[in-house]
Amino acid sequence: MQFPPAFIPSIQNCPGFDRVTFENAHQTPEPVTSIRLNRSKLIAAVLPVANELPVSGNVPWCSSGYYLEERPSFTLDPSFHAGAYYVQEASSMFLEQALWQTVDLTAPLKVLDLCAAPGGKSTLIQSLISKQSVLVANEVIKTRVAVLAENITKWGAANVVVTNNDAKDFQHLGAFFDVIVVDAPCSGSGLFRKDPAAVNEWSEKNVALCSGRQQRILTDVLPALKPGGILIYATCSYSEEENEAIADWLCDCFALQSQRLQPDEHWGIVESISKKHKAYGYRFYPGKVKGEGFFITAFTNIAAPEPIFKNTSPKKKAEKLSAAELATITAYLQAPAILRYYRQQEDILALPLELADALPLLQQSLYIRKAGIKLGTIIRNELIPHHELAVSTIISKNLPALDVDKDTALQYLRRQDVDLIPGIKGWALLQYQGFSLGWIKFLHNRVNNYYPKEWRILNR
Repeated sequence: MQFPPAFIPSIQNCPGFDRVTFENAHQTPEPVTSIRLNRSKLIAAVLPVANELPVSGNVPWCSSGYYLEERPSFTLDPSFHAGAYYVQEASSMFLEQALWQTVDLTAPLKVLDLCAAPGGKSTLIQSLISKQSVLVANEVIKTRVAVLAENITKWGAANVVVTNNDAKDFQHLGAFFDVIVVDAPCSGSGLFRKDPAAVNEWSEKNVALCSGRQQRILTDVLPALKPGGILIYATCSYSEEENEAIADWLCDCFALQSQRLQPDEHWGIVESISKKHKAYGYRFYPGKVKGEGFFITAFTNIAAPEPIFKNTSPKKKAEKLSAAELATITAYLQAPAILRYYRQQEDILALPLELADALPLLQQSLYIRKAGIKLGTIIRNELIPHHELAVSTIISKNLPALDVDKDTALQYLRRQDVDLIPGIKGWALLQYQGFSLGWIKFLHNRVNNYYPKEWRILNR
């Protein structure tokens, strides 16, 4: 790999940087591939799919993270489409440690993942927080929100809201969040091995632009952090201007106290200390860790934010369901009594109680792309089930289901006709190795495929 001429000189004095190890690591033909299991969808301790994937070992700082010996075709693995696991860069999974070591994850929390697309950190956060917690997964770039919503849907959790807002919009909520995670847009030098295009885009000027953008984003969102709340800031850059210098700037401008984490000394993670305020940060260098370049730091908010005006303009309330409609949907759900149900136009939504309570306030200030689980529509006392319900973790285990082989599963995911022997009448779940892929409907002379058109596999 040929680095930009100014790149190595710009980072050679960074904490823990070793030029020989670093350059040797970047001659590796392929970057490390890693996945993170969706524990809420697993019956056994390890993926049944692990027999098909080339698992080589655990990611040491993530309880559900695994390395793969090589990168398979995830597109052709039905379990991937079912949300059984997420393909995530190993270094960024260290967010699990940052959360465990700074937050009481057993408590009911309100968490914001501010720069969330495509969803790796959001799905990790959701897997760690309690069922009584609420996660807001936000993406400012409209074209990236669709893939975020898709990945959140496949993960299956009901306690997530997907929003499409600028950081400043969250100020109108006041001090609302217990935890804010900002994986900030950056110059991307930590991803040189994964994305060769990032090498051509890197420049000292871009580093400076990114540093200014990071400061603007943090300034805009920090009023939404509660007193005593935790801010976690991360980048995939090696540049001090985007990392330790941002930590010092945060301590200069806000009432924040650095939190020291305790990574295992055998993991190869470099602890850094900022020059002015001695704030702790954690650097990941390829060659020292089995992963890509990454930086993360954590702070506690030690002062109350300034009072923020809250938008109290009335919103149209979601229409509640009738007793007959509630009876229709009950058979589709594991624990219907712990959810609240609303009609939104023709769709019926299911929300955990905590999310239902928080949603009216969120609606006042934010553009919401997805909230809770969409169950479907009721027509003539019959539920026409939605795909979100099929891949959710709130769906009943007692519904008609048909487990198929890999070839049939791929046919279904391509939205082709599937050749199945009738034996079930009406709606049924099509499954692969116990993981639900979506809905089919048995009619008297055919089987209808209801996999979402926009998600179908185009790879043959």
